[in-house]
Amino acid sequence: MSARRADAIVPMTPRALLPSNGWAHLRALVRASELYLAMLAALVGTGTGAVVVGMSAVTKLLHLKLFSVPLEDGLSAATTLPRWSLAVPAVGGLVLGLTVTAFARRRKRAIVDPIEANALHGGQMSLSDSVVLAVQTVISNGFGASVGLEAGYTQIGSAFGSRAGRAFRLRRQDMRTLVGCGAAAAISAAFNAPITGAFYAFELIIGSYAIATMAPVMAASIAAVLAATSLGGVSAPLALGPLVAISAGDYPLFMAIGLICGLFGIGIMRAVSLVEAGVARLRVPTPIRPVLGGAVLGGLAMLSPQVLSAGHGALHVELTASTTLTALLTALVLKSLGSIVSLGTGFRGGLFFASLFLGALIGKVAAAVSVWFWVAAPLNSTTMALVGMCALAVSIVGGPLTMTFLVLETTGDLAITGVALAASVIASLTVRELFGYSFSTWRLHLRGETIRSAHDVGWIRNLTVGRMMRTSISTVRADETLAEFRQQFPLGSATRVIAVDRDGRYAGLVLVAEAHAPETVAKHEARTVGDIARYKDVVLRPQMNVREAIALFDRAESEELAVVDGIVAPRVVGVLTEAHALRRYAEETDRARRSLVGEA
Repeated sequence: MSARRADAIVPMTPRALLPSNGWAHLRALVRASELYLAMLAALVGTGTGAVVVGMSAVTKLLHLKLFSVPLEDGLSAATTLPRWSLAVPAVGGLVLGLTVTAFARRRKRAIVDPIEANALHGGQMSLSDSVVLAVQTVISNGFGASVGLEAGYTQIGSAFGSRAGRAFRLRRQDMRTLVGCGAAAAISAAFNAPITGAFYAFELIIGSYAIATMAPVMAASIAAVLAATSLGGVSAPLALGPLVAISAGDYPLFMAIGLICGLFGIGIMRAVSLVEAGVARLRVPTPIRPVLGGAVLGGLAMLSPQVLSAGHGALHVELTASTTLTALLTALVLKSLGSIVSLGTGFRGGLFFASLFLGALIGKVAAAVSVWFWVAAPLNSTTMALVGMCALAVSIVGGPLTMTFLVLETTGDLAITGVALAASVIASLTVRELFGYSFSTWRLHLRGETIRSAHDVGWIRNLTVGRMMRTSISTVRADETLAEFRQQFPLGSATRVIAVDRDGRYAGLVLVAEAHAPETVAKHEARTVGDIARYKDVVLRPQMNVREAIALFDRAESEELAVVDGIVAPRVVGVLTEAHALRRYAEETDRARRSLVGEA
């Protein structure tokens, strides 16, 4: 199915129910009214919640058929597995590899994720590409790869929001908001936590919190939870052991956990990229790479089934079980290796839930080790697990408030939420200072992108020199004498003139006032225009964005520069002044600010 046909599925239903003038009227209402936008967001949330439940059900069914794990149990919670099932991840890797190869032949472009869409493309995402990614994520998780479904959930939810925005021809900021609504709905449905989902959108997908975005995002989150709950939900709530009161003396240890989780998260992200690079250097064919990862994962599963899948079942077990320090460290190492190998060899998915599970293990390890040196020990291991869970998820996924609200909605305990927030801030600060990326933006960085968040910078890339330049220019031959130049361009006729050689190539910028200056007349009367031309090697290119242009103006200390196209034979296509570039940059910045706070 082509992208055009797949993307045309969503808007057909409302369009078919209304006459053409009725559809136009409804579209105008959504564009003009925050209430109607919130209603549209609720529809996106409802659809996303249903799809999240469906994806979860399919993966559980795959776990049942492939690993003989009951539907109500998690794969990672299994104590034993059939010996033949240890080959399942490798088989799944082959299925995934063939799927990825087939898709790559049909689509040469990379799949745009929600963060990239909102940062660079004004919320534009392909629904057909997102469906493919969601299917690949289900295959990966269903065959036991140590990845979570949350990346697939948010991809398809955000694509629903983007498609709805295109159907209603929404403005750029409203498109970005609907993409955030889809992601919020996905996380809300996955964890039965609407506030967590909302702040996931605010922090990670939209890039900011504003009153104008609050209503649609919350509408989508609540609608998704209601839809998912009515269909049976995604997973059972976490069963927590007894929680104890937290004293002020415990805070230093919790903050130390935040630091440890920050460093651990950086290590995980670096390790994934190292495995990817190592596999690429081996020149293993793309369809075979996940097979290798699946074979390694099967070997790790022989030691502990907790390495399989995202870790939902294992997290439920570890939060209530009394596990020895050796067993905790073993599970931490094996699960880390499983996730690194899975993602590094090409399995689709994310580290959202894996980071929660690994963080819980770090917290329990810290609780077990603290009895050796901490005067306030023994600390409650469940509390430590929750804090570690939050801190590591922040270091890898990002969003300190998102993860803090997840703890709050899981426990209902404000005291634990407070220490979780403190640890999250430390983890976030550690990653920002030492690394600077979340897992999503790090992978974009490896592809050559420079974005570090979902803040809308796409308009900067779209505001190019080619769009701002003036094409009406005055030119003069560089071999003309200065006397001829002064005759052709008297004082007041122009400020600057472009000099070109006899083949029409750029030769510099001539200041009219300098050509008429007495000292120039006295010293260079018999010389040519090219002798006093400036900025011969400093030119703008049409594809440069406004920030690059302003930086070049600053380095050249010029108020106007020529715009040339071509490298070997540069031809002048226009001129741009620093004043105009600064004015357009200020206008677009102000427009983006007003859209963000709902003023436009």
